[in-house]
Amino acid sequence: MSSTSQPVLRVRITARDTETLRALLREARPDIGGGPHRADDGTCSIEAYVTGEQAEALEREGVSVTTIENATAAGLARQAEVGEGDRFAPADAVPHGLAVKA
Repeated sequence: MSSTSQPVLRVRITARDTETLRALLREARPDIGGGPHRADDGTCSIEAYVTGEQAEALEREGVSVTTIENATAAGLARQAEVGEGDRFAPADAVPHGLAVKA
């Protein structure tokens, strides 16, 4: 990740009704994560992955955007949890193949 790129955010887009949400999704075309959810009060929400600038651009009358998490930071944290090497290989395993054995 370069220092000039913006982190990707996981956000919840909430619209006053389904028509408003559909219009927004047709216009902005954000990267959607999952399906829409309708609340008892008639509002409709969906999760999306956007940059901070894109999140600001989505907000308008009848639509709110709530940041859930910084998906870039969460992904980097998950990658740090992954070990190196083959944890299933026996400790006395001898490498095979065309490489030179040192």
